[in-house]
Amino acid sequence: MKRSLYRAEGLRDKELASFFRSQEVSSPLAEAMEHLNVVNLSLFACSSQLFLYYECLEEAVPPESLLPEASERLAVWPGGEQGRRWAPLADIFHYQQPVSAQHWERSNAAGEPYGRLALLKPEEAASYVYYHYQYQEERPGDGDKYGIIGLHENVLFFYAEQPATREPAPYEGRLKTTLTPDNWAEIMEPHFIKWEGTPAGQDIWRKLDLVLEVRSFTGKLGIRDA
Repeated sequence: MKRSLYRAEGLRDKELASFFRSQEVSSPLAEAMEHLNVVNLSLFACSSQLFLYYECLEEAVPPESLLPEASERLAVWPGGEQGRRWAPLADIFHYQQPVSAQHWERSNAAGEPYGRLALLKPEEAASYVYYHYQYQEERPGDGDKYGIIGLHENVLFFYAEQPATREPAPYEGRLKTTLTPDNWAEIMEPHFIKWEGTPAGQDIWRKLDLVLEVRSFTGKLGIRDA
């Protein structure tokens, strides 16, 4: 199984949410996901920015194969293949990684995905990745089973689900050290560029709007209004 994280920029942000929620997009998306063995897709927005999360049960599937109708609504992102619209984010932290389809199945049909967005100070990127890899490998399973952080440029996209699924990881981490600091929030704060004008508690991690959700339980896909 491969977990996929992507970022895109909309050309007409006021129309993006309604476009992605329309039958024009959601119906063929569910069919493509079933055909390509993709599950648990969530699309989030922050103004004109889009953040996409989904899981591929077999081979990696590009977002263009799932959302071909979206291309004309998205800006071309430089780098990578010519004319690309979706830029991949690197997985720099996860509480757990899937070891089998059975291990990764959701048991709570009422669970909901949520996304948050943060900005790293460019000069702090190496430190942030270092601390998070250390935490990930020293304390696997320490938070929401499905929680993951992706990085693109200096943008951090955090995907998780609520209520959180907390259970021991079925594997040991790669590190045998115990260096992860207990005053985690204090150590992390200097790494961020803080948001201005956001609601209380969102000066570092800004909540994203859930635009579209296609979930899978016991092998069945279902579109849920976001």
